Amino acid sequence: MDYTYHTNYTCAQAISFHLDGNVVSNISFFGGCNGNLKAISKLVDGWTVEQIEEKLLGNTCGMRPTSCADQLAKAVREAYDKQLAG
Repeated sequence: MDYTYHTNYTCAQAISFHLDGNVVSNISFFGGCNGNLKAISKLVDGWTVEQIEEKLLGNTCGMRPTSCADQLAKAVREAYDKQLAG
C-alpha cells in the first residue's frame, strides 16, 4: 500500500512511503531538511511500524511539539491502522 501523510507543525509538508504488512519502505519527505530527512529515510527503510515508533515517536524539534521523525512514526501507525481496518 502506498500512503501519503500530510504533516503538522514541521518544515516537511508531507511524507510518502510504501507499507507491506507492517514493513515500511520507499520513504520520501516533501520539504524539510533535505539531507537529514534523506538519511532518516535510508536508516529506517525496511523497518517495521513498531520499530519506527519505538525509536522516533516523541522526538521534538526545537520548541515544536513534534518533529519530522515523530511525524513519520505517526504516519506509519496511521497507515498501518487503516490497512488493518480494510
